[in-house]
Amino acid sequence: MTDPTEAEFRDRPLRSFGRTGGRPLSPRQKALMAEKLHAYRIPAGDAPLNLEALIPGKRAYWLEIGFGGAEHMVEQARRNPDVGIFGCEPFLEGVAKALGGIEDTGADNIRLWPDDARPLIERLPDASLERVFILFPDPWPKRRQHKRRLIQPAFLKMLHPKIKPGGRLRFATDVISYADEALHTLTAADGFEWLASSADDWRKPPQDHITTRYESKQLGDCKPVWFDFQIA
Repeated sequence: MTDPTEAEFRDRPLRSFGRTGGRPLSPRQKALMAEKLHAYRIPAGDAPLNLEALIPGKRAYWLEIGFGGAEHMVEQARRNPDVGIFGCEPFLEGVAKALGGIEDTGADNIRLWPDDARPLIERLPDASLERVFILFPDPWPKRRQHKRRLIQPAFLKMLHPKIKPGGRLRFATDVISYADEALHTLTAADGFEWLASSADDWRKPPQDHITTRYESKQLGDCKPVWFDFQIA
């Protein structure tokens, strides 16, 4: 007989993130998770998603994968109230921080997916996203771990049809090996056009970028790089 745990996970792709627990949540964070998450959580299931039903009346929809402490996502939502933003983050403290940011700023044009992004992406309608942000994802720095990095050919093949033609993908990292690998993988993928015309285009933060606490800690082995791609 097959072990139920094995049956549940054997067909899933490798996890692209580490542990989902961390420091204990503060009393406020616990209250937000208990009282507010249901209002902003994207419903679980396998059915295709109706983005207009989730965040009505928006001119466009964006996706941020691995929003961490949520500073970038919440500020983008505040600056762009006419856009609906879907945020994926399996780390529970990050989800609680996102709820706190929503509460503090009134940026209620956000919906949250506290899990692996790939099942959510599969449920999105084709050509439904205007922008996608993947900022400083888990670098899995050891060579034997590189297969767990999010930017892989299969992932890009899944993501590409969900972004509108002319839409944008932004990837950022502060790890040299991931920068090299991701750039090679993205430029080799069908339908992703790198927009850089000079070194400053990837060495300097884009004008609309919001610096995060993680980024400010400078934990990587190189200065941050930003790769902006347009979807063909």
